Amino acid sequence: MTHFVYMLRCADGSLYTGDAKDWRDRLELHMNGRAAKYTRSRRPVRLVRLETHASKSAALKAEAAIKRLPKQEKEHYVLAGRSR
Repeated sequence: MTHFVYMLRCADGSLYTGDAKDWRDRLELHMNGRAAKYTRSRRPVRLVRLETHASKSAALKAEAAIKRLPKQEKEHYVLAGRSR
C-alpha cells in the first residue's frame, strides 16, 4: 500500500510536514481546518512537496527525518523537490 509524506506552506510562511494514505483527502482536511491543530490557525495552506513511499513505516521514517531538519534545510528540501 502506498503512503505519502507531504509538506505544506502555511499562510504565515511556516512549513508543516505530515503523512497520509490519501494525501488529497488529508490536504482538504487541512484546508478546512479539520486536520492538525498546527495548521488550523495558519490557513490557508498550500502543498509544496509530495513524496511517495512503499509502506507506512517508510513514510513515518521519512516524515520524522524531515521534521528533525532545521528550517533552512527544510526550505532547501522543498526547492529540491521542485527541480525534479
